[in-house]
Order: sequence, then C-alpha cells, then structure tokens
Amino acid sequence: MAQLATGLTVLTAPGARIHGMTANAFTSVSLDPPLVLCCVSHTARMHAAIKEAGCFAVSMLGADQEELARYFADKRRPTGAAQFDTVDWVAGPHTGAPLLSGSLAWLECEVTEDYAGGDHSIFVGRVLSSLRITRQRALVFYNGGFHRVA
Repeated sequence: MAQLATGLTVLTAPGARIHGMTANAFTSVSLDPPLVLCCVSHTARMHAAIKEAGCFAVSMLGADQEELARYFADKRRPTGAAQFDTVDWVAGPHTGAPLLSGSLAWLECEVTEDYAGGDHSIFVGRVLSSLRITRQRALVFYNGGFHRVA
C-alpha cells in the first residue's frame, strides 16, 4: 500500500472527547448525496471521539502543512482541547469540530453509517458543509514520506 499516493487530512471531532488525528484513509463516496468516508482504528482515541460526537470534520492539508500532519500523528502531543492550543483553527459552524486554518479545503460531516472493517471502523459521513479555501499545492503521502503536488 506504500505505493499508493494519498492525500493527507486531519480529522477532528468536537465535544467532550475533542480530538484530532492525521489520516490518509479518507475518500469521496458519493456526490448525490455528498458522502465521504474515513477509516479509523478501533484503538485510536479518534474512534471513541467520532462515535460519541456522531460527526467529524476534515481539513485537507496543503503542501506547507507537513508540520501539522506530523503533529496530529504524534501520540505524545497533549490530549483533549489542549492539543489545539498551539494550532490556528476555527470551530465548524455545523459541528463545532476544529477546522485547521490554511488548509486546502474543509468538510463538516454527520456520521450516517459505521461499518466494521477488520481492526478499523469505516465511518461514512454526509457532508453538511464544505469550503474550498485556496488554490495551493497539496501535501501527499507516498512510499513512507511526505511529498508536495502542484
């Protein structure tokens, strides 16, 4: 799977278990209605956060956001709301989930389905709102490393 280039996102969930997580297991499912999916390990804190909140947000990372990708992948970062103290973000108007400033695009999603997929759950989300922020280079993950794509 290292040979498959994927975009990088940060998934966030609001509420009592507010949390963020770098994810590349994210994709579009349907345009009508607008649906996306993300895959989250059963053991990840994000799994419990999405289950409890019933929603999640997605920040699609730009080429200059590698530091954010690494930060939200680091299990040593603070937990809860404190993990967002050093990050520039705004609360999503529909979910309250953190949306990371400077991203290529944002989505806010309501979970409509939750499927078992081995050691992960496949969360399908109905897009409540979306915003394309800028036309900049994208950050992708390929062959174990970060790359920039025009």
